[in-house]
Amino acid sequence: MVGGASRWGLIRIMAGTILGGVFGFYIMHQVEISYKEKMNERLKKYESELKKKEKMNELKESM
Repeated sequence: MVGGASRWGLIRIMAGTILGGVFGFYIMHQVEISYKEKMNERLKKYESELKKKEKMNELKESM
């Protein structure tokens, strides 16, 4: 049978592993969300610049 100190040690290791995994998942989730938001902003900026270029080309062609 496992002694009291050893049992407590095993419980701490298991709890630390589970809590560490949850914490790691949370951190990666937050990083992913911020990355997606940043990429969406860059995409919107790129699309607006592309529309501006298309309008400029249309104006040049019409002249």
